[in-house]
Amino acid sequence: MDAIVEAALKKWPNVPHCYGWLALDARGDWYMRDERIQAAGPFPQVKGSRVTHEKLRHFIERNYAGDEHGCWFFQNGPQRVYLQLEAAPWVWRIDATGAVSSHTGLATEVLASYLDEHDRLFLATPIGLGLVHSMDMLAAADAVQAGRWDPQPRQFAELLREYRVELCPAPASAA
Repeated sequence: MDAIVEAALKKWPNVPHCYGWLALDARGDWYMRDERIQAAGPFPQVKGSRVTHEKLRHFIERNYAGDEHGCWFFQNGPQRVYLQLEAAPWVWRIDATGAVSSHTGLATEVLASYLDEHDRLFLATPIGLGLVHSMDMLAAADAVQAGRWDPQPRQFAELLREYRVELCPAPASAA
């Protein structure tokens, strides 16, 4: 977490959390969802405005984390902005050597692999559950053929429960 964010948390420890205003799609793109977009429909059917500003994207990525309830958030200064997730908190990229990294640039190791009922490939890693990026499926197939991964069938809802992932966090009073 950025030092400036930690300082803001100490200075203003009781800022209310924010819900519904930021989302992560299955390709690792961040989306801003203002009131008009939220009223137009749920994520990901209505995505909102893709965050394309490089410095803002990097700021979000550096201050992205999960809580003890499986809800993922961006710590924006003293305010915790909870995310809506299309599929998982991580989107995995696989390079030509087979190395796996997150959409935020964190390198990781694969502990297990799963295929859900929609034939989406999920990887469990020390930092959590994620979906393999659609553009990296050829590299993923190479890992499976080489015997590095052995995807097991698993229902999507079961994966979310097992790895404690909440796709659409809501305030405790609204849950």
